Amino acid sequence: MGTLSQARRVVVKVGSALLVDRQTGHLRADWLRSLAEDVAWLKGQGADVILVSSGSIALGRGVLGLPQSALSLEQSQAAAAVGQIRLARAYEEALAPHGITTAQVLVTLEDSADRRRYLNSRATLATLLGLGAVPIVNENDTVATDEIRYGDNDRLGAQVAVTVGADRLILLSDVDGFYSGNPSHDAAAKRFEVIDTITPEIEAMAGDAGSGLSKGGMKTKLMAAQMATAAGCAMAITEGSVMNPLQTLANGAAATWFTATLDPQAARKGWIASMKPRGTLGIDAGAAAALSRGKSLLPAGLTAVDGTFGRGDPVAIVLEGRKLGQGLCRYTSDEAQALKGCQSSQIEPILGYPGRAALIHRDDMAL
Repeated sequence: MGTLSQARRVVVKVGSALLVDRQTGHLRADWLRSLAEDVAWLKGQGADVILVSSGSIALGRGVLGLPQSALSLEQSQAAAAVGQIRLARAYEEALAPHGITTAQVLVTLEDSADRRRYLNSRATLATLLGLGAVPIVNENDTVATDEIRYGDNDRLGAQVAVTVGADRLILLSDVDGFYSGNPSHDAAAKRFEVIDTITPEIEAMAGDAGSGLSKGGMKTKLMAAQMATAAGCAMAITEGSVMNPLQTLANGAAATWFTATLDPQAARKGWIASMKPRGTLGIDAGAAAALSRGKSLLPAGLTAVDGTFGRGDPVAIVLEGRKLGQGLCRYTSDEAQALKGCQSSQIEPILGYPGRAALIHRDDMAL
């Protein structure tokens, strides 16, 4: 069963109802301070932490005097623009007493659907975590329209977990787990402690798109679980409104854990290995030896470029006609051709702009 003990990288999804009082529209400051204590506790255990947080529209609508009823797209985007500033400041003020630096990252569905943007997001988040910061991720509601929206932060949380290679995803919810039925209507509904496999029967329990049960978000939570566990990330659904919800979970609070059979790195490598390559990079023996030691592929070891591919596309890595593996290339085929055999210090003079040192980072490579 998944737990928070020994977690290396944790993504926590925070819903707007936990952060903002629905009656007053004001921030639940005491609760947020308790969550900040939890984040500091996790980081003290050696874990990286990312918060995927709603709340910008809920905070902004009150400031702008907008009604609590349904808002138009333009009103929602205006509320998000005002509320996002307040949301970021609230997290900054809550985490600063613990010596934790916060970073704001706004994304849309396109950022994960497009491989180039996906790699950029992954690199940015990895750098922030390496510097000890806690990224606060939210959907960019000020620009996102229906066709480029995640639409819910459960699946956004799962996508972030996949992107950063997290081993734990915690959905702080208004329910304490996944039930066999709607517990508010079915007295016989039972909470699952652990779900190892998401079967068709489990999916049926989440309700159809138009059912009352799905309004509680179980459908999207199950979709998040499928996405996360396939990438080697265990996921928990637990009651989030209590003070110090993460430490409460670690101390045995009611929850449903969805287990993952692979670790995140192995799952990612398998995903990369399964992709159809768009091109080929030929390398020399020195580069091959470096890859075998777990190093990234640098331009200096590149001897040939075949095919036409874009940034983020999968390419085969070949030594003297023998395929060694494949990975996601950080440059286009034209750029890779121009960088063939050069030192990393020459990238900017050749391309005319600073680029990444590695053609393929070791985390984006399956040998």
